[in-house]
Amino acid sequence: TNKMRRWAVQLGQPSARMFRQLSGAVLPSEVKIVEVGPRDGLQNEKMTVPTDIKVDLINRLSKTGLRVIEATSFVSPKWVPQMADHREVLQKITKKPGISYPVLTPNLKGFESAVESGAKEVAIFGAASESFSKKNINCSIDESLERFKVVTEAAAAHGIPVRGYVSCVIGCPYEGKVKPEAVAKVAVKMKEMGCYEISLGDTTGVGTPGSIFEMLKVVSSHIPTSCLAIHCHDTYGQALANILVALQMGITVVDSSVAGLGGCPYAPGASGNVATEDVVYMLNGLGIHTGIDLDELVKAGNFISNILGRKPTSKVNQALSSRL
Repeated sequence: TNKMRRWAVQLGQPSARMFRQLSGAVLPSEVKIVEVGPRDGLQNEKMTVPTDIKVDLINRLSKTGLRVIEATSFVSPKWVPQMADHREVLQKITKKPGISYPVLTPNLKGFESAVESGAKEVAIFGAASESFSKKNINCSIDESLERFKVVTEAAAAHGIPVRGYVSCVIGCPYEGKVKPEAVAKVAVKMKEMGCYEISLGDTTGVGTPGSIFEMLKVVSSHIPTSCLAIHCHDTYGQALANILVALQMGITVVDSSVAGLGGCPYAPGASGNVATEDVVYMLNGLGIHTGIDLDELVKAGNFISNILGRKPTSKVNQALSSRL
């Protein structure tokens, strides 16, 4: 078993060099993975996941080498019942040195509750689509930005870093195609508010390498790629290809979800986030350092998948599980 895995890694090393030579690609030497499974992955599950299970999942993920694990969301239980236990989750997890455990805070009330619960990093989430913004956070884009400004100002006063999310960067389930300029407009405003990093989310998973390239070309003309991240859903099986294009364009931060958990309660038909296992396997094959132990990641994916009563959607997880 170990021999097979070592062989796979060794096989990827010359392949990675050949890929760089043939494609002329300038790829990063290191990529930061932002694990969103415990929050974005679980928020759409019909089954109410017990608090202790969420805590156990995060603690298992903390042993994989991940540096960022999004823990929960301080939203109203009325809107996302799955996250009603946000205080307990954040307070019960074992926080390891060197790992960040950010939480989503849509408004000042959520931010204050998060800080009281021990949050050291928060995130705000908006959209590049008016219709999606109204469905997701019950206000227009401009109104959402006003709410976020209050949060970022409060965070600055507390010395707490803020990450920004922009949803529907390629397409919207209600409006169709989203213009790259609309994405750039929201991302720039978030950056001006003080967000240290902006995650660009293909929420419906309709993106292809071509549309991702066009979107990033426009957004990166306004914001340095060092301040951008990519967040892909795998609805049409395009996520890994889209991430590869993003890497070639200078992106070095990738959001993903263990076992491919996720979807979006306000994007009908959108399947899960790209699986962290699949992303790490691809990056290993490209010779890109992540610091993540793939075997431990697969174990964590199997743990939560067994709780949910289904197989992981991750192809890599399925391939490696029989050998662990």
